[in-house]
Amino acid sequence: MSLWGNKDSVYSNGTIAVNLATKVVTGTGVTFTTAGIATGNVITVGTGATYGYAVISAVLSSTTISIANTANIVSGVTTVGAGAAYNISQEPLYTLGDSTYKAPESKTTGFSTSRFFTGVFGVDTTEQSVANAGVGTARKFAAPHAGWVGVTTYFDNHGNFRVKTETLVAGSSITTDAADDAKYPDT
Repeated sequence: MSLWGNKDSVYSNGTIAVNLATKVVTGTGVTFTTAGIATGNVITVGTGATYGYAVISAVLSSTTISIANTANIVSGVTTVGAGAAYNISQEPLYTLGDSTYKAPESKTTGFSTSRFFTGVFGVDTTEQSVANAGVGTARKFAAPHAGWVGVTTYFDNHGNFRVKTETLVAGSSITTDAADDAKYPDT
């Protein structure tokens, strides 16, 4: 297993519940066994990563998967009840331990309606070109290179809205990335 893949969204059908004590994720309206999910994929739990992230350690059945640990689940969360949104991606595993990109952020539905967020997004070559050709706020999200891109937004000391993008893994083969189309559209 490599440390990252090229899919910003491997699977996100249905909803989940997570038993943090047993580290078992149970899905409703899912088919984990046929979705192409693999050990080492990252599951973002909750809309906007409300609950955090985990690394998948096994696909147990068509409706259950196990996670390696709860180290990247938001502190204080003891359970994730049924009906939670999620996204499974192949993002770089090392970003989970980077405090720059800690949850909460806005990965499952693209970008949060809040102007403040951080995250790691798969940006393909078309999305990079479109962002670079953008104007105004859209141009601020332009990534320096296609691949896995870290994004942080903030206001500077003069009150100006700023977007910091950092190419974490350069790559031109990112696919299946509709989740980020609000800021990185394909056209």
